[in-house]
Amino acid sequence: MRGVLLLCCLVIGLVGSALAQSLLKQADHQFDRLAYSNAINLYEEALNRSELSEEERLSTLSKLAYSYRQLRDMPNAERVYRSLFGQLKEPKTDYIPCYLYYAQTLASNGKYRESQEVYELYSRYQNDDQRGKQFSKLYKDISILSRNPGNYKIDFLEINTSGAEFSPMYYKDGLVFVTNKRQGGPLKRVFSWDNSPFLDLYFMPDATNFSNTVASLGGGVAHRTPKRVKPQRTLGEDAYTDPTANDSRTLGFNGGSRRPTNSELNESAGETKQFARTLNTKYHEGPVAFTKDGSKVFFTRNNYNQGKYRESSDGINKLKLYVAEEQKGAWGKAHELPFNSDEFSTGHPALSPSDNLLYFASDRPGGFGGTDLYVSRFDDGKWSEPVNLGKDINTKGNELFPFVDDRGNLYFSSDGHPGLGDLDIFYAQLVEGTSVKSVQNMGEPLNSSRDDFGIVTDGVRMNGYFSSNRLHGGTDDDIYRFQRIGSLYTCRELTINVFDAQTKQPLGNAQLDIDQQNLTDGKRLAQTDAEGNVRLCLDPDSDFRIAASLPGFQTNRLGFSTRGLADDQPLRLEIPLNTAQLLAATPLKSRIRGRILTHSERQPIDSVAVILRNLCDSTVVQMMTGADGSYEFMVDPGCEYLLEAIKDCMGTTGARILPAANATTELMMFRAGDIIEIENIYYDLDKWTIRPDAAVELNKLVALMKKYPRMRIELRSHTDSRASAAYNKVLSTKRARAVVNYLVKGGISAKRMKAAGYGESLLLNGCKDGVKCTEAEHQRNRRTEIKILQVE
Repeated sequence: MRGVLLLCCLVIGLVGSALAQSLLKQADHQFDRLAYSNAINLYEEALNRSELSEEERLSTLSKLAYSYRQLRDMPNAERVYRSLFGQLKEPKTDYIPCYLYYAQTLASNGKYRESQEVYELYSRYQNDDQRGKQFSKLYKDISILSRNPGNYKIDFLEINTSGAEFSPMYYKDGLVFVTNKRQGGPLKRVFSWDNSPFLDLYFMPDATNFSNTVASLGGGVAHRTPKRVKPQRTLGEDAYTDPTANDSRTLGFNGGSRRPTNSELNESAGETKQFARTLNTKYHEGPVAFTKDGSKVFFTRNNYNQGKYRESSDGINKLKLYVAEEQKGAWGKAHELPFNSDEFSTGHPALSPSDNLLYFASDRPGGFGGTDLYVSRFDDGKWSEPVNLGKDINTKGNELFPFVDDRGNLYFSSDGHPGLGDLDIFYAQLVEGTSVKSVQNMGEPLNSSRDDFGIVTDGVRMNGYFSSNRLHGGTDDDIYRFQRIGSLYTCRELTINVFDAQTKQPLGNAQLDIDQQNLTDGKRLAQTDAEGNVRLCLDPDSDFRIAASLPGFQTNRLGFSTRGLADDQPLRLEIPLNTAQLLAATPLKSRIRGRILTHSERQPIDSVAVILRNLCDSTVVQMMTGADGSYEFMVDPGCEYLLEAIKDCMGTTGARILPAANATTELMMFRAGDIIEIENIYYDLDKWTIRPDAAVELNKLVALMKKYPRMRIELRSHTDSRASAAYNKVLSTKRARAVVNYLVKGGISAKRMKAAGYGESLLLNGCKDGVKCTEAEHQRNRRTEIKILQVE
């Protein structure tokens, strides 16, 4: 009897082991096909059996957690990753990427402190990936991204259905967007990834009616109730082949406090209609971009055109970019762009304001990470070879969904730049469309711990739309409208660096007292890190007094202002500290002082940020003027200094200063309406060509126009009274136009300038017709001026 029982147990054990191995084999097959929903059920069943070896169990947990991540079910992903690392006795090379996935999962669930700790572990084992250090640093104080959530009012659009809607784009008076919720008729084809319909383009004809079709969500962060979600989509998916791990993600979105019921959502879907049946196929379409006149559409589609279906060498149907032109009220044939390839995906188009630059996302070879952003230029009737936007934009993660506003600012989404979790929306200032000036996270409420992307807006971000999957823990993507009701800049990012004035070495643990002058309780304390840095997010349009101190050093006090800044690029303030002994032995003996005055009235200007840069060591100090417009700095007498002044809607040429005893420098600031005479602009008799001596002065004007890129001016040319008034009018106009042409050659847009010849109509003295004057008196009237039309 005992032998029979032992035999039965052996048979049951063998059967159980065989069943477990069968389950794993099936699960791995589904996992390799990227059918994660099916894989999850099989992996969960296999883990409930005790026949798995330790290595099999660890591998199964790793794949199960990854599958939950791909389905955006972050609570379950977190649960499984906790189990994995609880059983992993010591780090193993195969599981190091799991630290990154686990940290990302924790952040997606809003657990930033735990995420920061896991990022530190990941950085320890993978120190060549800067994401570990960057995200860990942010999550030590995530409040920098959530200081002013009330600056925007967020509305959930009732055009959203129970399916996915995302990537809105302006078209005529409405919005074209991407959806997988087809209305009417049976669904013919579905994704193998999650059995959801393919993506099509739909159109909301009249966006002005959105005011009657929104549910207000306010400006705060919505409470989330996680539940199982549909997966995010991947660049390169289709019904027959699955994407690889290298394929780019086409992610979805949502957000808000209450999601309407399915019946409410489906009722509102009737307000939209399918966009361009000639463009929608049985595969993916979207996102899109339109030329300014709406005559051309650039759009993403699977590698399927004019009935031909193509795959890469490894059997993947990638994404490509196509363009179609409107012809007699209908869209013509779609044509591939020349930089597509069967071997990698290209999608997510965005056009510059002039339509000559095309931005897009691609996982083409040679990038920095999974998906990078590129730009191509339209020149001589064709699109150039794409250029990667570089390391300031692109990371080891994914950069997707570019959009360029009417001022040429770039918006995009990324999971590689430090953010609140999953995809965040970022803002980048570009120079000439390709060089990056700065990159900033948009913060709450436009960003959340979930996927946020697909933004469209105006140049000052007053209104717009974006996509998010923040509702209910990451369910299908939805489109939201936002309205800015506060400052354009939620806060001004400032890095303060404190260093030894003599050795130039950074000073860690220096104490910073930051006093916000317009608040009674505006005092903040901070301490520098080992590199002498403190990163702050200061309120916009405010004045501050900053004191830096460290035992053994003399306290350095200075003023700082966030008023009148022309852009939102991060700021840096360097504060040198002198040792107490050195100050006692060699006290500073020189000072730079003076007043800031208006150009026309020579009146003092209050609340001007005066900035002094030491040209010996590039250190910067700053203070605010009072009612008398005065400033004063104690300086090293052996160095030259650059003086600048900043105030909203005013400008200045600045000044270079060498400290001198009892010397003062009055710096003039101009504003719209001021007329400034350009010195030494002379012409040969009866000529209007620019002489070399005049070119020197005009080059200074070129520099000033570049310093204030939104400044507009009128070039005013004058003559003396000799010759006829009609002749002088023509001559002065030619001279003014010559100046404009010279500035255009220097890189200044002609749209920013107006040429005006006044002839002898505005003499500065009495030297009119019939009055005898000296040559010097006549020369006084032969002048060139600029009138300031606009300063920002």
